[in-house]
Amino acid sequence: MPAVLLIGASRGIGLEFARQYREVGWRVIATARDDAGLERLSDLGCQTLRLDVAEPASVSALAWALDGEQLDLAIYVAGVMQREGANTPPTQPDFDRLMRTNVLGAMQALPQVAPLLKPGCTMAFISSQMASMASANSSYGWVYRASKAALNMAVHAAQADYPDCVLLALSPGWVQTDMGGPGATLTAADSVARMRRTLAAAGQAHRGAFVDQDGQPLPW
Repeated sequence: MPAVLLIGASRGIGLEFARQYREVGWRVIATARDDAGLERLSDLGCQTLRLDVAEPASVSALAWALDGEQLDLAIYVAGVMQREGANTPPTQPDFDRLMRTNVLGAMQALPQVAPLLKPGCTMAFISSQMASMASANSSYGWVYRASKAALNMAVHAAQADYPDCVLLALSPGWVQTDMGGPGATLTAADSVARMRRTLAAAGQAHRGAFVDQDGQPLPW
């Protein structure tokens, strides 16, 4: 039975990943930071771990909690949003919250999880089209944009240190979640189904890449 680790899977895209992978018979190890999230994942048949990616002490215990695992796939889903643009200076608490969750947590998890992947397997990090510097045409969500661009760099730079696996920055598209809002163009189910197909096809050409949910390359 293949095994996937989902980091930050208590709701939205993460919960949908858990649901779809369980439906096709995968063993799902999923993290959440509170009892309600852990219960939702447990109800789907997932093996659960309590983890707060914004707290370094919590993330530092991840390798210990996963000791002995051999993973076919890992996905860092955790992320938070901030919508203000460049006409509003970010507060330090807001800046720190986004950078700790979207960047630091991923950078702390990567060296603990990547060695647990079977040779040739993938660790994906949920990024955003808003991270693309080439296509940015507004400052909407500028701290969020900066955090996801930093995540992309971390993933791309780290690939050289992990030649036996594929590290991938993956945009889910504009998705109908609490973060994306009801006017988004994709349902969580459709976005996750597309990302699952992209992840199943990931190979050497995707090493350190930044791609859309359908596997098409996105501009840095």
